[in-house]
Amino acid sequence: MNWDDTTDTPAAERLVDSVADREDQAVEAALRPKDLGEFIGQEKVREQLDLVLRAARARGATADHVLLSGAPGLGKTTLSMIIAAEMNAPIRITSGPAIQHAGDLAAILSSLQEGEVLFLDEIHRMSRPAEEMLYMAMEDYRVDVIVGKGPGATAIPLELPPFTLVGATTRAGLLPPPLRDRFGFTAHMEFYEPVELERVIHRSANLLDVEIEADGAAEIAGRSRGTPRIANRLLRRVRDYAQVKADGLITRDIAKAALAVYEVDDRGLDRLDRAVLEALLKLFGGGPVGLSTLAVAVGEERETVEEVAEPFLVREGLLARTPRGRVGTPAAWAHLGLTPPRSTATGNGQGDLFGA
Repeated sequence: MNWDDTTDTPAAERLVDSVADREDQAVEAALRPKDLGEFIGQEKVREQLDLVLRAARARGATADHVLLSGAPGLGKTTLSMIIAAEMNAPIRITSGPAIQHAGDLAAILSSLQEGEVLFLDEIHRMSRPAEEMLYMAMEDYRVDVIVGKGPGATAIPLELPPFTLVGATTRAGLLPPPLRDRFGFTAHMEFYEPVELERVIHRSANLLDVEIEADGAAEIAGRSRGTPRIANRLLRRVRDYAQVKADGLITRDIAKAALAVYEVDDRGLDRLDRAVLEALLKLFGGGPVGLSTLAVAVGEERETVEEVAEPFLVREGLLARTPRGRVGTPAAWAHLGLTPPRSTATGNGQGDLFGA
């Protein structure tokens, strides 16, 4: 690969995408902490979860069911594995989309061992019949298996050994209240602070046998969108650059140069993010502009702009969603080094821009 060349990265393969690809999954398996003491960040969640698990161990009982919510890449899968390790129990991993029929869930539940941890990722995407079966399984450790069809159908109760369900979701609002209420412990995973990501990067660099200076780790952390998965991915790409273009040591200058090649700027925006902002500011004067029009302007699908680019831009205060359309904020003009129109700069018409 020519390090001086830059190419457009498809939305599905973005370096700052918080969804894990195959390479991420392989590397994360080696980098995952094994217990709560090694887990970095999420202080409140760790403290609360530690109390839940220690109390369960003291009683000699199975831990309560746990619901973890939050954006991708914040450590929900890692925490599920830590729960199993802390309880000295095996873990079985599946996902909501993989369970489309109640029979699929019944087969999994009936094969669980006593005390086993069942990790159900994207639990909000499970089918409704399976979801209703899960209610009884979580509360009474029992499922009813239907044998036959029509008037001759018979429900056979099947007793289950006590188990711990760990559900993970990126959209907790889609879970029905009866399911949420059956979890004994719920936790929301927050985005990480840069100082926490620096600790994550130093730990990962040590495991990957990568030499990194403190300012190099700080530079990567500042562009990682508050997400450990992205921090580890950027670390690997900067490591590659350092091995090819330098002596392997990651310094601030090396990190800056490497991330410039991958078009990740100092706030963590990539090509797609900047394309959306530039179209909004340069072509439409900062808005308001409709989502479909904005998507056409950047040559992407409407869903790509709305689901891939916008969440981070809104969280960073660079873009606002209003009843009249998308609007660029003063921070967006400043970040791109552009001068806003007079009405925006002086505040005239600002109420109209934000739909007030």
